[in-house]
Amino acid sequence: MTEIQLLRPAGLVDSPAFSHVAVVPPGATMVFIGGQNAVDQQGRLVGGTDAAAQTVKVMENLATALAAAGAGIENLVSVTVVLVEGVDVQSAYAAAAPSFAAAATPPLVSALLVSSLGVPGALVEVSAVAALP
Repeated sequence: MTEIQLLRPAGLVDSPAFSHVAVVPPGATMVFIGGQNAVDQQGRLVGGTDAAAQTVKVMENLATALAAAGAGIENLVSVTVVLVEGVDVQSAYAAAAPSFAAAATPPLVSALLVSSLGVPGALVEVSAVAALP
């Protein structure tokens, strides 16, 4: 096997939003992206209390981090989305969906609800793993 595979096996829910299994062959370059919040280059929170607006900035920051490693959204293998309890999950997902549309097959996605994040006022954080063949 030489290709990175994102699988949605029969017997598991068939969702257009995520895959269940990632198989990364030997020799692929792994790229690990630490938690990205809705902060600008100066570290100021963007989007106020609007989870969708924060998510748009989070996805922009994720794309910037991936690009620094020569990767893009289409190279994502796994994504962890962390949301503060009470956030409108559907609006946050809707704001992220256009970014994920760049991938022919969606990555693995895990979502967590927490009481707060490290950046005061942040409602959304995304960390990710990408692989380059």
